[in-house]
Amino acid sequence: MYTEATELAFQGLRDLSMVKWYVIPLLAFVFYVYASEFKKARTTGNWDAIYAGLTLFGMDFFNETWNGWVLHFSQRSAFWTTPGDTALRTMVGWNIEIMFMFAIAGVIYYNTLSEDRNEKILGLPNRWFWAIGYSVFCVFVECLLNIGGHLVWEYPWWRLSFGGVWLIFLIGYFIFFAAIIFVIGMKTHRNKIITISAIYAVTIVMNVIAFGFMGWNY
Repeated sequence: MYTEATELAFQGLRDLSMVKWYVIPLLAFVFYVYASEFKKARTTGNWDAIYAGLTLFGMDFFNETWNGWVLHFSQRSAFWTTPGDTALRTMVGWNIEIMFMFAIAGVIYYNTLSEDRNEKILGLPNRWFWAIGYSVFCVFVECLLNIGGHLVWEYPWWRLSFGGVWLIFLIGYFIFFAAIIFVIGMKTHRNKIITISAIYAVTIVMNVIAFGFMGWNY
């Protein structure tokens, strides 16, 4: 039996009649961020900001997909659902506002990094320091959303308890930034593009399977 939050999250799922006009300026802002980074990359030959943005969004896409699989196989709830008001609910735990945020979060992270990859902050390499810092901040925001009822956690190991918060930190966010560090640390553009493409390919295949065999009810 589905939880109440899941039933609410099903309402308006991928219903384009829900789209609000404010989606347009948000989309334009995302385009502006990537257009600016594209212009810089053409001048400098450094495409890592774009790679960082695509990597983080791809990792979140993967996370939301397996979260939907949890819902399908449990027939109860995903690990997290977003039943609140939105301009478009794309999955039971994902909406257009979250998607826009994650689309630029990797770019924000990359632009925080020092030019000197060996620079340390509080004894940590700056890339890892900011990966931890942004992950902690994201978990803090997620906790506020949970308290406000906008983001619902169903299972006891994925809640505000100490253990649950650590899982959210590690799986929900830190792994995203770790993936960026892994990708931008590669020596060639080819390897970076292949790795990013693999993230999206796996996730797209998972969604194709869901659409073809599960009815894509997440």
